Amino acid sequence: MITRRSFLGSLSAVSAGLAVADALPLKAFAKSASSSDVTRYVKIAIGTGGHGHTYPGASMPWGAVQLSPDTGVKGWDHCSGYHYDDKTILGFSHTHLSGTGASDMLDFLVVPHVGPVKLAASDYQQAFSHDDEVARPGYYSVKLKDSGILAELTATERCGVHRYTFPQSDSATLMLDMTHLIDGDPTKINWARLKVEGRRTLTGGRSTQLWSPGREIYFAMQFSRPADAVQIFVDDKPVAGDTSSQPRIKCVARFKTKAGEKILVKTGISGISTEGAMANLNAEVPGWDFDAVQHKAHQAWEQALGAIQVESSNTRHKEIFYTALYHTMLAPTLFDDVTGKYAGMDGKVHDLPAGMRNYSTFSLWDTYRALHPLYTLIAPQKVPDLVNCLIREGEQSPGGVPIWPLQQKETFCMVGYHSAPVVAEALVKGFQGIDAKAAYKIFRKRAMEDDYRGLGGYRKYGYVPCDVSDENASKTMDYAYDDAAVAAIAKAAGETQESEMLLKRSRNYKNLYDKESGFIRPRYSDGHWAGPFAPNAINVSRKWRDYTESNAWVTTFSVQHDPEGLAEMLGGKKALEKKLDDLFSADPTQPADMPPDVAGLVGQYAHGNEPSHHIAYLYNYAGAPEKAQKRLRSLMETMYDNQPNGMQGNEDCGQMSAWFILSALGIYPVDPVKAKWDIGTPIFDKATIHVGEGKTLTIEAKRKSAEDALVKQVHFNGNKHEELTFDHAELVKGGKIVFEMA
Repeated sequence: MITRRSFLGSLSAVSAGLAVADALPLKAFAKSASSSDVTRYVKIAIGTGGHGHTYPGASMPWGAVQLSPDTGVKGWDHCSGYHYDDKTILGFSHTHLSGTGASDMLDFLVVPHVGPVKLAASDYQQAFSHDDEVARPGYYSVKLKDSGILAELTATERCGVHRYTFPQSDSATLMLDMTHLIDGDPTKINWARLKVEGRRTLTGGRSTQLWSPGREIYFAMQFSRPADAVQIFVDDKPVAGDTSSQPRIKCVARFKTKAGEKILVKTGISGISTEGAMANLNAEVPGWDFDAVQHKAHQAWEQALGAIQVESSNTRHKEIFYTALYHTMLAPTLFDDVTGKYAGMDGKVHDLPAGMRNYSTFSLWDTYRALHPLYTLIAPQKVPDLVNCLIREGEQSPGGVPIWPLQQKETFCMVGYHSAPVVAEALVKGFQGIDAKAAYKIFRKRAMEDDYRGLGGYRKYGYVPCDVSDENASKTMDYAYDDAAVAAIAKAAGETQESEMLLKRSRNYKNLYDKESGFIRPRYSDGHWAGPFAPNAINVSRKWRDYTESNAWVTTFSVQHDPEGLAEMLGGKKALEKKLDDLFSADPTQPADMPPDVAGLVGQYAHGNEPSHHIAYLYNYAGAPEKAQKRLRSLMETMYDNQPNGMQGNEDCGQMSAWFILSALGIYPVDPVKAKWDIGTPIFDKATIHVGEGKTLTIEAKRKSAEDALVKQVHFNGNKHEELTFDHAELVKGGKIVFEMA
């Protein structure tokens, strides 16, 4: 029996404090969606409010282009360029980040307007209403109140397509604003180039010094009909000629329009050159059929989201689920040209091996936990490409193995080097076409040689001392986990002795456990503990932050690779159970210097931030799986909603959503590298997962009441399943899991 205790208490909301809007005006896909088309459940507004940091615009699954409206460029909640509370739109740019906590992108803003030319953003922004927005996978539209223009957007993988319906006007314009940046600081543009080629074509590019330092992006843009005139502006002053290499460039194309006249704009982007951008444009959008491009985008999303079919009478759950699934396919993003060339981390242009694709936007500190494991289940065909991309980046990058690469530049964001578990998971799960020896070469250097962010101290002392490096407690825990991941890579490469050494070293997390306080705690190089100690503090040593977006409460449970060792360290399974109980019931007060990412609090558990995501499942390792099931159901009900402010914390390139998807199915990987799925509690009556090669895995929950959240017993392919985990190798063969709920 998996469940050994009665269901204590109800599923009432915990102290999450989830604020939501009263309505969700962004319209659902309805007219052309068949009954089997799950895109109709995608509510793209989810995450665009609160601190979700998502955008509502048009993209293809994992596409290079994210063509979306920008409502603001200042403040943390505009990391995606759009926030639901805003009342005006600046224009429509071609690249956006989905749910990150840092800011970049917003390349090549197109501003449609009528009337006198307005060059300052404060002047050209236009009012809009959510009632006039339509957002569905692969399509976005909005009516701009000030000009009466209807803007419509769709996309291919490497191109964005705009359709603007103008009123009658002798002064209609389309402006390209190349100074548009997420923080509005023009000094962050390293260089920009623009060439006007006749009255229908613009080409150019720019380099920016934002989160991804020195990032380069190029474009080729065409209008569906010649402009009456095209004028370049530098520093908001008109200049002669058809080219400019000044950093602050804008360009205005003027048109005389009839009432209802439609002017299309299509833009190809490239990380290599304007020639690459034009090749992408010619290959992917050779004509001017907006509806055909939109239809193809819709078909791509219908196929991608159809990887999982769920059955439930609860429409809210399905809307949250399919919007979450949509969000998991917005990153990583394609970053190569149709020619097979791509920009490498070394600043050089490379040719891809035959049949491979190149990607960017890897939020690895977040996404190794659930997003990449989800791909191994529902998108196995993508896994070798993603993993080989990470290996190539590690070989090419002057900074070593990937940390948080964005358009072939390294941001070095977050601690650890969590490309290691993504590569290790793929190798342990048996994915073909991955060179384990090549992977081990780059990860061995990081683990064994590099003095990277306290790693030298970690190897010397067995922990990162708080007088050596900031975020030392979290770095120690992350390096210990990465040791276990690199050990798996070493084993796959045939380096058994070094694998065993690294696996032993992965137990270093115990060196920061203070038995007196009962927490993972910062420690000096001479061995004494930092203090005075408070388990909710992010800064204990008083020199710098000792924890990464976290504190001792959450960090103490950051032992994904060794939950049995965690239980032993704390004093046994009962001690682990009590520690988990204490976490969820603790005073939720956070110090003033805690980052806003730490949200969705239940006690000191913070669902809005990724280090908490595996913690509820640790009840399984404490011998109390019914507590895991009760807590997980509560988190699914209270931390997500089908409203703009529908998630706690920022989305982080799909990780927040991937947690919900897997948890709603009833499985989750506490340690992805072990190739096992931990059992939770399914919320759907039935889910059919297409696991590749024509195989399906069906998960069925038999319950008398929708509120039944406890698992009485499990059968897999007709046999009683006694374990609290499933082997990945068994699940991807297909079959049927039946949960009997109580």
